[in-house]
Amino acid sequence: MRPDPPGAGGPSLPASGVPQLPLALRYPADQRLDTYVGAPAGVLAQLAALAEGADQGQVGDDWLYLAGPAGVGKTHLLLATCAATEAAGRRAAYLPLVAAVGRVRDALEALEGNDVIALDGIDAIAGRRDDEVALFDAHNRARAAGGRIVYAARSKPDALGLELPDLRSRLSQCSRVALQPLDDDGRREVLRQRARRRGWVLEEAALDWLLKRVDRDLAGLTALLDRLDRASLAAQRRITVPFLRQVLGSG
Repeated sequence: MRPDPPGAGGPSLPASGVPQLPLALRYPADQRLDTYVGAPAGVLAQLAALAEGADQGQVGDDWLYLAGPAGVGKTHLLLATCAATEAAGRRAAYLPLVAAVGRVRDALEALEGNDVIALDGIDAIAGRRDDEVALFDAHNRARAAGGRIVYAARSKPDALGLELPDLRSRLSQCSRVALQPLDDDGRREVLRQRARRRGWVLEEAALDWLLKRVDRDLAGLTALLDRLDRASLAAQRRITVPFLRQVLGSG
């Protein structure tokens, strides 16, 4: 379900300012709107409507600001919204702002013309006045052009430490969504879903074993399951507790 932004530094930006993201990152199979577990009521429908270009009424209703700690699925929802936008025959772009620090104006200008832009990790530019001004200007241009932006950050706008009051005001006008870490039932459902998509049947004992060893934020879950998938195929073995102990080296 839920890895947050790509690793430190993120994908590199070429001279054009557009991040070169591999297809596997842009549209990972595990990251779709219908695979997100534990979304606040109505949020998935809001994102789906935004992706399809539906009119949601008052100014601000059609732009979302997702806030929550690392690992709650902000990047999942951004990438899923981009995938849904393109599935609807529209254009979308995803940008992790950590990859554009110091070059935000060039990066955002290169993304103009997309129907939906997903901007991840606003925290990365907080306190960088030139980048904040660039984001403020891009926000206004997108609004005037009828585009949609979905933002994500670890904190709500007032707690980001932004220097530019006008940017903080614009972000605060978006519909704000607070995402929370999953409880044990939610984590269990994520494991079931992802195992099922890989063609596994996870026994309850194997689920219990994994739940005791997987971080609560699930940030490394996809890599872990990919590792198990490769090991299972190579060994031609089912995912059982003895096999998990063998592959992961834990008691």
